[in-house]
Amino acid sequence: MKYGQFCPIAKSLELVGERWSMLVLREVLMGGRSFNQIQRGLGDISTAILSKRLKWLEQCGLLTRHVPAGTNRAQYLPTPSAEDLQPVLMALGDWGMKWTRHNLVSDDYDVQLLMLYLERSIIPERLPGPRTVICFAFTDLVEQPDWWIVIDGAHVEICDKDPGFAVSCWFRSTLQVMTDVWLGHDTYQRAIDSGALDMHGDAVLTGNVTHWLKCSDFRD
Repeated sequence: MKYGQFCPIAKSLELVGERWSMLVLREVLMGGRSFNQIQRGLGDISTAILSKRLKWLEQCGLLTRHVPAGTNRAQYLPTPSAEDLQPVLMALGDWGMKWTRHNLVSDDYDVQLLMLYLERSIIPERLPGPRTVICFAFTDLVEQPDWWIVIDGAHVEICDKDPGFAVSCWFRSTLQVMTDVWLGHDTYQRAIDSGALDMHGDAVLTGNVTHWLKCSDFRD
């Protein structure tokens, strides 16, 4: 798109103003590198649109496409200009936390996106023992209500099927309640006190959950 203006805001939007572009950059700046990793955080985006956006951002000098030796899987790396967008994205997220939370509708609550963010929010070095298994049971989901996160050392992985290991900690709530707690719209303690959230298991984990499971970095 072209705005025909010398304004730096207009020139910036010519590069990143297309639908999905900023969210693609969000995923790369949050650590997504492969096509599948980036797509995983974008929900309904089609393969064709994601391919188009990645090519465009590469042409604009925001991403570098790299194929590691001995593989045929491309990785997308942020350039310095993309990394300079990090505070812009954070500021936009902070603004959204303050002014858009009341615009959330039921369709915005996405279990796969929440699980991805929960996976990214785990701090493995603060967990006891060599393996920790966290189970999330969403009482309002008919299909795929149960999800697991398995932490082996520094490796963190989401499972949509029972991994077969002993569970260290359980979270039981609706999808919206868990999302709102992670976003910081609510707290674990208030959700527990109201009966909206049941959390039980290893006392080391349940006693100070925010020590090992971060909430959103965005500020209300």
